Parts: sequence; C-alpha cells; structure tokens
Amino acid sequence: MKRKASLHNLGCKVNAYETEAMQQLLEEAGYQIVPFGEPSDVCIINTCSVTNVADKKSRQMLHRARAKNPEAVIVAAGCYVQAASQELKLDGAADIIVGNNRKKEIALILEEHFKKAEQESAGDPHIQESVHDIHMLDISKTNEYEELRISRVSQHTRAMLKVQDGCNQFCSYCIIPYTRGRVRSRRPESILREVKTLAEAGCREVVLTGIHLSSYGIDFTDSHSPALLELIRSIHEIEGLDRIRLGSLEPRIITRSFAGELAQLPKVCPHFHLSLQSGCKATLKRMNRHYTPEEYLERCRILRDVFSNPAITTDIIVGFPGETEEEFAVTREYLENVRFYEMHVFKYSRRAGTRAASMPDQVPEEVKGRRSDILLELEKKMSVQYREAFIGQPITVLLEENMEINGKIYVTGYTREYVKAAVNPEHLQDWKGKILEGYGKQMLTPEIMELIPKNGKIG
Repeated sequence: MKRKASLHNLGCKVNAYETEAMQQLLEEAGYQIVPFGEPSDVCIINTCSVTNVADKKSRQMLHRARAKNPEAVIVAAGCYVQAASQELKLDGAADIIVGNNRKKEIALILEEHFKKAEQESAGDPHIQESVHDIHMLDISKTNEYEELRISRVSQHTRAMLKVQDGCNQFCSYCIIPYTRGRVRSRRPESILREVKTLAEAGCREVVLTGIHLSSYGIDFTDSHSPALLELIRSIHEIEGLDRIRLGSLEPRIITRSFAGELAQLPKVCPHFHLSLQSGCKATLKRMNRHYTPEEYLERCRILRDVFSNPAITTDIIVGFPGETEEEFAVTREYLENVRFYEMHVFKYSRRAGTRAASMPDQVPEEVKGRRSDILLELEKKMSVQYREAFIGQPITVLLEENMEINGKIYVTGYTREYVKAAVNPEHLQDWKGKILEGYGKQMLTPEIMELIPKNGKIG
C-alpha cells in the first residue's frame, strides 16, 4: 500500500516552488499526496523565518500537524529549521529536521527514517533509538545550488520557477542571508529544460523567483554580460510560453538599458516588484539598503518611461529602530508621490543575530501597529486607483479558475500587469489556460475588475 504524504508551505515564492518540487519528488517515489490535515503517514511543513510572526506560524503548523496525525512522521524543513534547529530539537514536534539545500533528498531521507524505525521495532541491537533525524549543513559555507525542479503545475497555468538562492546584501534587519547562505545561481541550461517541459505540459506563464533575483549569475565565472537579462532572452524564445513575470528586483538593476531591453521582449510582463522598505534616506542608511529615495524614484520613472502604465509594487517596513514620527511622515509622503499598485507592509520584526536587533531606540509595538494601519489604508486607496485606470481599456487576461463573486460564478485570471479580472463564463468553452482579449468594465469587488470579451474567441 502506498504511503500518504501531505505538505504545507509557509513563506515566499521560493518556498512555494520548493514545496511543489518536494511533492513531485515524493510522487515519483510512490507516495500518494493528500491535502494537509487529512490522515497521512508523512506531514511536511516547509517553514519560514523572515519575521517573528513567521517563526510562530511555523511552530504552530508543526504542532497542528502533530495533533491532526499523531502517528505520522512530521518533517520540519526550510528557513525556520536553519535559524532555530536547537529550539526544534527541544520542542519535539518534528521527527525529521531538513535544512535548506537538503530538500532534494526528501524521498531518501524518509526512506532511511522508515527503515530505521522498522529496525528499531524489530529490536535490532545495532540501531540506537533517536528523537530526531537531523539533515542540515552549514549553509554559509556551501557554493552548491540545490537542483530542484518541477515538471507540471498542479493548480494554475502559471509556474513559479526558482533560478537563484542566497543573498549577499546583509540588510541590517534581515535573517535570510543566515538561513539561505550566499548567492548561488542555477545553470541556464537546467532552467531552459524545465521551462520547455512546463510549456509542453500547458504552462503559459513562468514567474522567475529567487532570494535575490537581481544577483542571478554573479557567481558564474563564464558570464560576460548581464546574466539575468540573457536568461530572460533565452526563456523568451521557448515556444508555447506566453508570459514571463519577474519576481522581486533590486532597484539598482533598473537602468534605461536594462528596461529598454526588457521592453523589446513582448512576453515580459510590465509588472515590477522593487523592494523599497522606507522612503526616508536616514532610515534606509540604518537598514543598510544601497540606494537613496531619489535613486529609487528615478528607477520608477525609467519603468514608466519605457512601459505603458506598468504595475510597480513594493515592500515597506514600519517601526524600524530609530524611526521617528518625522521619518515616518517622510516615508508616507514619499509613497504617495511614487504611487504604487500594491504595497506589502510589514511591522519591523526583531531578529536575533542581525545588527538591527541591538540598535537603540526600538519602536513600541503599538506605534508599529498604528503606522502599519496608516500605510495599509494608503495602499488600498492607491491599488484601487491603479486598477480603475484599466476600465474601458483593452486588456488581455490569462484565464485560470472559477470563482464565486457576489453569489455568481465567474471565470477569473490576471492581466499582464497582474490585475485580477473576471468574465461571465456563459459563452466560454474550454477556457482554462487560454488568453482572452476584452475591455475592462467595472469593479465587481474592490480587488477584481469585470471584463467584457471582444468576442467569444479565446486563444
């Protein structure tokens, strides 16, 4: 009988890709995949450690997995494992601990665990009983890119595609370089093979992701041109693929030359996530971010000069140590000036082992909460304004799934700018994974725009 396995992902797009890859590795090894929470023999939690809240969620999900399946093998994998392996050992919720750069071995690790358990139950005197199986390496000392891959997309027609791992930036607030290690890039030939496989399986869009995507290729010794741009050009040539979307970019990578080259590639979506963190120069300096607000704004202007109404999204941290009311006011005014499509607002999370953790003038939680609420309200306003600009305009939507909106079923998908749109399915047949041209009509909800098809044809 097949063993059953369930997986649950926490955290970023890189984690989502790695969870999908582990699932496919287990399927290839003969496991039956079941939804998380259902009875299973193995429960895998791919953890996150980007904030204290992420740590807490990781612990909670491990305990939830144990409560739901008390006899199952519980596996803790990923960044929280890398940051807090000693805590996990003492906690006892996980039977197996798998650090980053060991996920590709998940099937073998489980096989060895079950074999050892069988020997223990048979009373083999050469097998010592252990509470944990620990599979970790010193992530700061590896130069190896962990080769994981997926061959299909389980739910949508869009695939996350991890091309890079690690970060060399060492922002003063960030634990990720310590949990993910230094920059390691995936070889382009491996990436292209995977994209071709995904396109042949019906995938229409890939999202290039990495811990620090802009650093892709800096570790290659045989590269004489911007490696990320060359990779995008190569992916653009693959038949069957319609869209290339980029994950989070370092603002400094956006030059007129880089943006102009991207604009020559029709498959590249005009959707750019440029991480900002603060609009105040003094705060950025304390964060060890390597640009000024003026330089960041110039990058946004370049994108808006080169692309027609591109979607620009960002991350913001409120309550960073030393952030005064005056500095926060500067950031708020700056954000209003830039005009983002979406902002991901985070309250500063104190991370042991980072420089910011020992900085003076730590901001009280209630102040962080108030500032977060102010920026979230601003984000909501700017996001609606951006989407409303598409009403009455010709747009194309990659159709993905059915969704109930205001009591009625619609087919939904995303534009090239990642604006969500819904269309009445009455005249659509065989729509999944197809691209529909039409005109934006109105907002069905504050987040979703209605689409009027030009005609009944989809492609």
